Amino acid sequence: MLISIDPLKNQIIHPRPSSIVAALYTLRDLGVDVVILHGPSGCCFKHARLLEEDGLRVLTTALDETGFVFGAQDQLSALLRRAEELFHPKMAAVVGTCSSMIIGEDLRAAVEDSGLSIPVLAVEVHAGYRDNTQGVIIALEAALEAGILDRPEFERQKSLLARATEVEKLHGAASSEYLAPERGDLKHLAAGRLIELMRDGKRGLNVLNAKKETAYIFADITAAVDEVAGRLGSSVLNLANLDPSVGLPKVRRDAENIARDLGERGVAFDLIGGLDEYPMAGDAVSRAIEREGPFDYAVISGVPHAIPSAALKGIELFSITNGPRQVRPLRDMGHKHVLVEIDLHPKTMGLTSMIESEFGATLRQMSAGE
Repeated sequence: MLISIDPLKNQIIHPRPSSIVAALYTLRDLGVDVVILHGPSGCCFKHARLLEEDGLRVLTTALDETGFVFGAQDQLSALLRRAEELFHPKMAAVVGTCSSMIIGEDLRAAVEDSGLSIPVLAVEVHAGYRDNTQGVIIALEAALEAGILDRPEFERQKSLLARATEVEKLHGAASSEYLAPERGDLKHLAAGRLIELMRDGKRGLNVLNAKKETAYIFADITAAVDEVAGRLGSSVLNLANLDPSVGLPKVRRDAENIARDLGERGVAFDLIGGLDEYPMAGDAVSRAIEREGPFDYAVISGVPHAIPSAALKGIELFSITNGPRQVRPLRDMGHKHVLVEIDLHPKTMGLTSMIESEFGATLRQMSAGE
């Protein structure tokens, strides 16, 4: 008897983030100076260009048809030596691509043959994993093996990644077979309703639960809500995942920078974890609501879908995300006002201080003169 198998069952058919890109961002966070992508010149072009805004040099061996057939291990070793001559990195990495992994290139051997005296991480990754977080784990394993990362932090990161994957599958962009991109609500309408609640003296919860560098813009929403609420007589409790004591080096620096900027604006907040702990922050937010509630409204910026719906029951929700495919899942969770900060991530690359958000600017402008 033949068994019919549906190849699309439980499959996500809209584009998803790549494991290779996830590895690249992780290497940046670890403090790698130069990365060589062993693959075609166009592989991960957009994100490679963005990462250069953060000071990470991204090079390519530019594999072509000849390399696909005969390999290019010697070419990779030579490029490693040339990268050292050009950029004098303190730490470098070689990252695999679908092409190099399929033909079986030995990245570790290429690193050894290059003869570099600095640490060089060999990250044997491709884009064929179901969960892009696998690229992060592979990069972290290479750092652990090289002694760049200790075992406790490696295990901590793995735990966070497992929770992040769970959050995305439950309520994120991996929760449905297909999610159409949406722009969300009009910002001036949401701002008008929020101002109305503040003017009526309603009590608010103002949560920053952002992922890494995206907090440079999302934190501006936190600042704007605190500023306008104070002027209009609405009490707000500010929570933020800006603990500078946890995370990879760049993640800690970003948290410190943003906490400094909020402090200079007079925004006081309670910590709910670090910038890499966004998938876990829901627990801290739930405890804060139980301890400090009730609240009439909540503004959640960054990764709103990580906050359990049960904890937010009865609260009018204003959720701001940077994912156009996140709009529908948030509405399904009961979030009344869902806003999207379009193209937020590219704007936050290379930043060391906060910049204004679209919703923050709208809220300030509409409340001026109140």
